[in-house]
Amino acid sequence: MANLKSIRTKISSTKSTRQITSAMKMVSAAKLRKAQDRIVRFRPYAEKLHEILVGLTSSLTDSDEESVYGRMSSPDKVLIVMITSNRGLCGGFNANVIRETKRQVNEVYFDQYGKGNLWFMPVGKKGYDFLRRQKVNILEEHNNIFNHLTFENVSVIAMRIMEAFVEKKFDKVVIIYNQFRNAALQKLTCENYLPVEPVTDQKAVAQNVDYIYEPGKEEIVKDLIPKSLKLQFYKAVLDSFVAEHGARMTAMHKATDNATQLIRDYTLQYNKARQSAITNQILEVVSGAEALKG
Repeated sequence: MANLKSIRTKISSTKSTRQITSAMKMVSAAKLRKAQDRIVRFRPYAEKLHEILVGLTSSLTDSDEESVYGRMSSPDKVLIVMITSNRGLCGGFNANVIRETKRQVNEVYFDQYGKGNLWFMPVGKKGYDFLRRQKVNILEEHNNIFNHLTFENVSVIAMRIMEAFVEKKFDKVVIIYNQFRNAALQKLTCENYLPVEPVTDQKAVAQNVDYIYEPGKEEIVKDLIPKSLKLQFYKAVLDSFVAEHGARMTAMHKATDNATQLIRDYTLQYNKARQSAITNQILEVVSGAEALKG
């Protein structure tokens, strides 16, 4: 009987867990639909503006504004922006970003790390907790940005990064985040944010030269480059935000399925144990009756 009670407790506990994971799955699915609409509408605009940006930077080699944000030099001082989530229960979403950050430190920026010239800016609590345990250089953290995720709030962070680059506090800025593909797939991305890299594809350069700019390239580049950089950073944060909900929905879906299978296994185990207990009781009754006859 003690064994039956233990199995009943496991079944009850697993059912409660399944209820929670199922509810979290539905909540994440609702948030995903809303957030997915934002990134789907925003992504074409950001990509087209970035295309115009690289076209301008490739044709304005003498522009002061371009030389400020496109300053190519040896990356002695590097800033890595880690975009994670504030909460867990989303599979390998955060672990993948942390793993890629470790790889970048050990394989790409090991010299800068050894000299103390490698800095980090975590966006999201999970990344900040990891970096704090590693006792590395943290420029600043932004754990609350996802509570009010708007272009205006993200632009403030982007401006700080851009100002730090212009003031030559950093020679290179890299962003590591999960790019949203669909509810079940997130692409781990490590992209160069600053300096703005010129176009190397001559065909792409030729296509960009066909644009007609009013009032002129030199005039609009001062506004276009900072705006494009803000949009690029906002797209990365928004991509990560949407990918988080997709990863959590998928993780909770798998957890719910696993809980259902576990309940089936426990129920089968319970029925077998109960049948065995009943059989033993019948045998005891029959043995007692036979003993009385004797």
